[in-house]
Amino acid sequence: MILSDFLKAVGQLPDGRFQRVLWLGIALTIALLYGAYAGLLWLVSLIDPQAITLPGVGEITWIGDLLSWGSLFFMLFLSIFLMIPVASAITSLFLDDIAQAVEDAHYPHLPRPPRVTFWEGLKDSVNFLGVLLGANILAIFAYVILPFAAPVIFYGLNGFLLGREYFQLAAMRREGRDGAKALRSRHFGEIWLAGCLMAVPLTIPLVNLLVPILGAATFTHLYHRLAAKVG
Repeated sequence: MILSDFLKAVGQLPDGRFQRVLWLGIALTIALLYGAYAGLLWLVSLIDPQAITLPGVGEITWIGDLLSWGSLFFMLFLSIFLMIPVASAITSLFLDDIAQAVEDAHYPHLPRPPRVTFWEGLKDSVNFLGVLLGANILAIFAYVILPFAAPVIFYGLNGFLLGREYFQLAAMRREGRDGAKALRSRHFGEIWLAGCLMAVPLTIPLVNLLVPILGAATFTHLYHRLAAKVG
């Protein structure tokens, strides 16, 4: 059933509203990743203003490397680690538009819910981003202690956090914060599994650019399917 939700989301990619959010999301993602890369090079330049040489990489300079073609490959590598928090931010910003496009196409009988205010969405985004970053920083210790289990820990942890965030945002539009939390608790396992499936492609460069939009749409379908069971 989760796969069916995902395939419905993929099938709606040509939708004009999906395309608009997709390209906005890609532009924002590239800007955020490029900003993170620029910040990293700037910190290196503060530590040592002279050019430094890294084994297998060569000489690193602040402006030169920021503008080089090599920076593209480094950003793709950086996206493996940064895409999950970036995806959460993009989803929080654009979920309402994606969810409405999904409902107009697949659930046209439903009345339009009130839009989530910008400040409420921003508050949820900042709170979740803090939880996501904090949890992953703490997980580093688990990776060191149990390196053989690192992939399981990584996908299990981020699958839980992403499932929690995506579903909460999708359900909150119609159930309110408390109702969304209650529904999420009732279907904890399925939501966690869906989050794990979303976390896997988020670690694949280029493919991960599509996942925030598909994730928002997939969890909108998932919410309506679970809500129908309760109803």
